[in-house]
Amino acid sequence: MDLIADRGRRVSVDELNSAQLLRNATKQARQRKFDDILIVDVDAHHYENEHMNEILPLMENDVLRQLAMAGRSRGRGVIIPQGVGYQDMGGRVTRYPMRASEKTDADKQRDVQLTHRWMDAMSVDYACLFPTGMLSIGMHPQKEVEADLCWAYNRWLTEKVLPEGGGRIYSMLCLPFSDPDETLRQVEEFGGRKHVTGFMVTTVRNLPVHDNAYMKVYRALEERGLTLSFHAGPNWGEPIFKSCNRFLSVHALGFTWYNVIHLTNWVINGLGERFPKLPVIWIESGLAWVPFLMQRLDHEYMLRSSEAPLLKKKPSDYMRDMYYSSQPMEVQDMGALECTFRMINAETQLLYSSDYPHWDFDLPSTIYDLPFLTEKAKHNILGGNATRLFKLPPRNEKQKANLAKFGNLQAA
Repeated sequence: MDLIADRGRRVSVDELNSAQLLRNATKQARQRKFDDILIVDVDAHHYENEHMNEILPLMENDVLRQLAMAGRSRGRGVIIPQGVGYQDMGGRVTRYPMRASEKTDADKQRDVQLTHRWMDAMSVDYACLFPTGMLSIGMHPQKEVEADLCWAYNRWLTEKVLPEGGGRIYSMLCLPFSDPDETLRQVEEFGGRKHVTGFMVTTVRNLPVHDNAYMKVYRALEERGLTLSFHAGPNWGEPIFKSCNRFLSVHALGFTWYNVIHLTNWVINGLGERFPKLPVIWIESGLAWVPFLMQRLDHEYMLRSSEAPLLKKKPSDYMRDMYYSSQPMEVQDMGALECTFRMINAETQLLYSSDYPHWDFDLPSTIYDLPFLTEKAKHNILGGNATRLFKLPPRNEKQKANLAKFGNLQAA
C-alpha cells in the first residue's frame, strides 16, 4: 500500500482527501473568520476527462459520436486537442496523480462531492466550475467537433452536475466560438437553465471577437442578463511562442497574450458602446498586464482616435467597466499591485478566484491579507462584487449583515 507523510504520521493514499490536504487553508479561514464573509470563487475547475464515458454519448452528430467513443475505447483518448506543457509537473506540487484515489459516495455525483470538500476547506460559499481539457477546444481544426463537444459537455454539466450542487455550484458554460450560429443556439438552449450565470469563451483561438457574426450572440446574452467571460490559457504551438524554450515562458506570456488581443479588439471596435449592459469578465490571466494595456491603448487612441469612431471615452475607461478575476495575482511588488488595483477600480471590478485544483491556485487569504485594502474592498473582492453580478444570496446572518454594510445586499 502506498504511504505518504501526513503531519508526522504515515497514512495510506486512500485516506487522503481534499479537506485533509487543505488543512492550512481551513486554519486560515478560521483565523480570519471567513464564515462571516460571503466568498465567491469565479474560477475553479474540475476534470471532465474523468467523465467522458458520460459526456460523449450526448454528442448530437452520429458520426462524430461514434469516432469519439471508438477512439476512447481503444485507449486513444478523445478528440480534444492537447498542447505540450508541464502543468502537472514541476513548480508547486499538487495532487493530480492522487485524485483517483479519493473516495466518494457512489450514489452522489463525484465532481460535486470533490468540489464541496475543497470549498468547505477554504470557506468558499459559491464556486463557478469550469472544465480543464475543454479549455483547449478552440484549437480544434474542425468547428463541428468543437460545437458537438461543447453541446455534450454543457448538457452533461447542466443535467448531471449542477442540479446536485446544493445551489452552491454554478457555471459559465463553454461556447463553441468557432461557429457563431451554433454559439447562439447553445446560448438559447442553455442560457435559461438553473445555475447558469453566463457563458465562457476559451481565448486560445485566433478569431476576431468583433466580427459582425458574433453581434447576435452578444445581444442574446445582454437581453438575458447573462455574463460573458473570456478564459485564457497557454499554447506552445502558437507561432509567436515557438521561440520560447521553457514552459515557464509560455505559461507567463500565453495566459496574458490571448486576453490582451481579444480585449483590445473588443474595446477598440466599440463593443463596450454597442453592448453597455453586457458584463464582460477576463479570467485567469493575472492583473499585471491590465495597466500596461490601459496606458498603451490610451496613448494610441489619443493619436489616432479617428480609427475608433465608436468610442466615446478613452479605452482605459471601457476597461474599468469590465471585470477581472484575481488569479494568478502577481504579488512580488506590493506597490505595483496596489497601483494595479487602483487603476482597475478593484473595489468594484475585481472578482476573487482560486483556480483550484490547479498547481498555481490562490486561497482567499491572498486577497484578505493585502495590507493596502480597506475592509470594504476585501469583502467586495472576495464575494460582494460577484454577489451583485450573479445575484447570489448570503448563506448566514453575518454574511447578510456584511453584504448590507457594504452595499451589496440589494441584488443578493
